[in-house]
Amino acid sequence: MQESATAAPFDIVVVGAGMVGAALALGLGRQGWRVALVERAAPAPVEPGSQPDLRVSAINTHSEKLLRSLGAWQGIEQCRLTPFDRLCVWDATELPFPPRAPALSRSQDTPLNEVRFDARALGQGQFGHIVENGVTQWALWSAIRTEPAVTCFCPDGLATISDSETDVEVTLDSDSRLRARLVIGADGATSKVRSLAGIGVYREQYEQQALVATVSHAGPPQTVTWQAFHPSGPRAYLPLPAIDGQSWASLVWYDSPERIAELKLLSEADFIQAIQTGFPRRLPRLTAAPARASFPLAKMQANNYYKGRVALIGDAAHTINPLAGLGVNLGFQDVDCLLGLLEPLAEQPNADPTHVLMRYQNQRRPAAQQMIWLMDLFYYSFSNSRLPVQLARNLGLLAAQRLPMAKQLVARYAMGVSTVPRSLSPMELISHLPRPPSPSAVLTRLRPRKPRATSHH
Repeated sequence: MQESATAAPFDIVVVGAGMVGAALALGLGRQGWRVALVERAAPAPVEPGSQPDLRVSAINTHSEKLLRSLGAWQGIEQCRLTPFDRLCVWDATELPFPPRAPALSRSQDTPLNEVRFDARALGQGQFGHIVENGVTQWALWSAIRTEPAVTCFCPDGLATISDSETDVEVTLDSDSRLRARLVIGADGATSKVRSLAGIGVYREQYEQQALVATVSHAGPPQTVTWQAFHPSGPRAYLPLPAIDGQSWASLVWYDSPERIAELKLLSEADFIQAIQTGFPRRLPRLTAAPARASFPLAKMQANNYYKGRVALIGDAAHTINPLAGLGVNLGFQDVDCLLGLLEPLAEQPNADPTHVLMRYQNQRRPAAQQMIWLMDLFYYSFSNSRLPVQLARNLGLLAAQRLPMAKQLVARYAMGVSTVPRSLSPMELISHLPRPPSPSAVLTRLRPRKPRATSHH
């Protein structure tokens, strides 16, 4: 990687060198494109024995394959990562009466409202790996340093974009001027590339916020990740590797902004007590909680993924509710798609890369929209405390646990080796859920039976 602050002609300018932007720049450089990578701050090296990064991601097998092809996965393995081979999801909301399905519940090992997935049932070693964001970004930057086709402008930022029919000119905060055939914005949810290109967005804020905490716990490192849906929001456990013999994990607590603010103000001892009380009993005994932070939850979809010679990837194009930790994988899918479309043009000096941007948008925007719909389905159904909805979701979890084909489809999707059918709309998703009993039927079951003289509406 060459360090430069002078203007030069490039094929492609990538703005933003987080995990997704760095992966794209590295892949383009490997294809032979002359790439300018613009980033405000380089990642810090990951020191051996250091405390885990507060921000982590669940890297599925599809994303791992991409990172291996870019030569970055080896750096992640040399640093640290945690494989997870089991997934557990359950509804922690208490029903006024326990669900009864004796014909379906012959085994008492798994509650009726819990779904367990095991990678070994699919002939796989694991579903994926929990990796600290800083580790992934550092591994990508280390690989970029060996790629001569990538020139890094760092620390620097984007100032202006001037698009024309034949090329695009970018001015940086350092007054460097770059000319290229294509500019790609990978600069996050508040993308300046998107703003300067005049691409609008649809954005909606969720009522909940998320608190993330790095904790150490007693016992050996875990290989299972789980998520319990409470009335106030889900609570999740993601395993992290042992460091100097100490087991670590990342916890996520979704709740109202007021409750999250209270949790952030607690002392470490009181915070640990609140977690041990508020989380499911299967959480190991915590020994320390040295870091915590919160962030609002929002979904966002760019109205277009490109305009002229400017394209968007990752969080600059879409953000989703992070219920399943799939956000970065969605960004890596953008990278994989765009690299595949641009690769045939890399050896054509006069080729116009903008010709593939419509195909990129047609492939990736519907995929992101379907993921937004799917996360909304989980969010709104599990955040609902109405009894019929509670019954419906418990029946849905029961069906998912007892139907092998359904479990395999969901598990393969979590691994990134399968996708939701493109024609599946949110209403079609809802239509596949078990039908809940009517409110009158529920009330009839709850009240003592006695003759009724009149009907009340």
